[in-house]
Amino acid sequence: MPSKSPAQIFLEKADKKANSSSGWFASSTSKFEEAGDLYQQAANSFKIDKLFKEAGDAFAREAECREKCKETNDAANAWWNAAKAYKRGYPDLAIQALTQTITHYTQGGRFRQAADREKEIAQIYLQEQNDLRRACESYERAGDWYAQEDAVATSNACFKDAADLHADLEEYGAAIARYEQVADHSLGSALTKYSVKDYWLKSLLCALAMQDTVTAKRNLTRYGSLDTTFPSTREAKFVSALIEAVEQGDDEAYTAAVVEFDQVTKLDNWKTAILLKIKRGITGDMKLT
Repeated sequence: MPSKSPAQIFLEKADKKANSSSGWFASSTSKFEEAGDLYQQAANSFKIDKLFKEAGDAFAREAECREKCKETNDAANAWWNAAKAYKRGYPDLAIQALTQTITHYTQGGRFRQAADREKEIAQIYLQEQNDLRRACESYERAGDWYAQEDAVATSNACFKDAADLHADLEEYGAAIARYEQVADHSLGSALTKYSVKDYWLKSLLCALAMQDTVTAKRNLTRYGSLDTTFPSTREAKFVSALIEAVEQGDDEAYTAAVVEFDQVTKLDNWKTAILLKIKRGITGDMKLT
């Protein structure tokens, strides 16, 4: 029979320690502390062997031992280590472990760290599971926590990602509200002011995706009053041309405006997708709302 790996040996010792009855004088706390240390050693050995599911499981067992000893920081850390192992091919388990980590952080008032982990959950939902709805919810939760901790730039980045996802889900009203929120926060700083015209452009495209030229025109005017340089930007002129083409039902003028803008400012995937949706509205490939 094959010899046991070091990881297996640590795991068996840990199980034995965790399940042993405490003697007359030993406290159960010390028993779980020792078991936790052994699970951690087992987990690290499994990682060396590239057995990531087993490593994650061992870290999770470590976390449970730390919880029994009321070592909440160590428990949070162990859950996070479990999540990092599970990320190598076990997204559902990674999300569960990160959720446990977050519970410890929020109970301890460590909202900045909770936000970091919540953002990781959003990325797993998005990249591994293509679950836009849940990714969006996690980005918004992370954004709220960053905002509480005055991490404004990081909060804005999360809300912007949430806005993009709302638009992908065709929840254009929610997307517009988020883009405007991020733009408002960015207007106040010289460092972030340059990005505002892009948020407003996206917001205006969302209005056009709803075939709502009235809201698009009203918002275009309002954004110009918030920043007097906006009406002279390529973004604002681009949207004006699009609004006119949509109102006229002029497919060719619309396409010409898009091509002209793209030649100078390369359109990313998000903008390309929403511009196609707007165009389908003009050509009648979708029912007008």
